[in-house]
Amino acid sequence: MKNVKLSGRLLFRMKRLQILLIIFILTLSNIGFASEIKWLSLKEGMERAKTEKKPIIVDFFYGKGCPRCEVLEKSVYGNPAIAKKVMDDFIPVKVDLTKKLTKEEEELGNKYDFKNDCLLLFLDHNGDVIKDPSGKRFCFAETIDTEQFVKYLDMIKSLP
Repeated sequence: MKNVKLSGRLLFRMKRLQILLIIFILTLSNIGFASEIKWLSLKEGMERAKTEKKPIIVDFFYGKGCPRCEVLEKSVYGNPAIAKKVMDDFIPVKVDLTKKLTKEEEELGNKYDFKNDCLLLFLDHNGDVIKDPSGKRFCFAETIDTEQFVKYLDMIKSLP
């Protein structure tokens, strides 16, 4: 009888430990998802930017097969600290260049001379390109490293 009580208690503790382990794993997985960039369409991003008064990051990209896009995706956007900063302080927009562009996407790209190639824009909440204090536009056709990207994010966030 004593062994039955002991094994019953042990079974109860093991189940409780399993439940706690499952809760712990789910909590950790949610932390990982929290640092993921949730990209919007240009239309959605412009609407949110006006409402939330946040600057916009617009990435005209090709994705797999494009060295610039793959580096940005893995090293920059895949960095949890950068992803959190982007989600907290900016409106992230991706324009997929492998698909037919909307009229608005095409107009925005043409405005900054993208020639149907990769382009990274930093826009204010009204959709105008952000310039640094010297008047230089924040637009990039080529890749950008992680440290430089963080510096730009911080500089843009600090602009009036």
